[in-house]
Amino acid sequence: MITYNSPAQWGNFGEVLPAFTKKTGISAPNDPKNSGQALAALQAEKGAPVADVAYAGIAFAGQLSAAGVLEKYVPAGAQAVPTGLRDPGGLWSAVHTGTVAFIVNKDHLGGAPVPTRWKDLLDPKYKGKVGYLDPTQAAVGYSVATAANLSLGGSLDDWRPGLEYLRALKENGASTSAQTATAKVAQGEIPILIDTDFNGYKLRDTGANVQVVIPEEGSLQIPYIVGLVAGAPHRANGQALLDFYFSKDGQELFAKGYMRPVVGSVPADIAAKVLPDADYRRAVTIDYAKQGAVQQDFIKLYQDKVGF
Repeated sequence: MITYNSPAQWGNFGEVLPAFTKKTGISAPNDPKNSGQALAALQAEKGAPVADVAYAGIAFAGQLSAAGVLEKYVPAGAQAVPTGLRDPGGLWSAVHTGTVAFIVNKDHLGGAPVPTRWKDLLDPKYKGKVGYLDPTQAAVGYSVATAANLSLGGSLDDWRPGLEYLRALKENGASTSAQTATAKVAQGEIPILIDTDFNGYKLRDTGANVQVVIPEEGSLQIPYIVGLVAGAPHRANGQALLDFYFSKDGQELFAKGYMRPVVGSVPADIAAKVLPDADYRRAVTIDYAKQGAVQQDFIKLYQDKVGF
């Protein structure tokens, strides 16, 4: 069985998929794609599908639906997902959420303090030390751009503040990556990665001297969705994986990876190891359907005004 966009280093897929295989005997290897690459592959393979399940940031939900690469399947347990976080036609459901945050390797700041604000990252003391995923390809990259824009006074109709900020960040030596880049944080290659909070907590648990920061000006919650691929070659296995994602075991494994489950609550032992609720109150929810609808407009503006 193949599931697109499930890197072992992302979230907790390195544990979730092996746990599914152990429980069912169904092989489910990790896949390194990001959301944009998964969408492109599904479109290219539409006549002869390869994958059975797809995972993506919610900004891609509309594109996946419009492309006709998903088919209706409501996993067992997904009925409990809030209505705004699942497709009315049953094509996809949010499986967990994360929050845009700074993942800071304190051993590689060259004596600079841990940044706490978006605007801190423009200081020359952080020159060449900041990275984020390519917002034209990766859902988390687009979410980073959205979070910066909203936090600095923009809106989904006005990208000017965010684009000006990302341009200034580029001039201060920021880099972008297409794939999950937390390993580069651990190595000190990217001392400050703007990514999801859960990837930072997981990295911290490996022994890296990292700190997770939700910027003072504000941030963004990011739902991630899953769906069954239309014409999936191993349809029953894909359905079994989706059922596992929304089961008590699956949701607990996502929570163990510091993602906020969409069914149930964050276990107390996990809540004790993350930032307090007061920090998370700075992370807003938005009209995610509109965020997806304006994504192509943003990409054109980003390529024109920022570009890498």
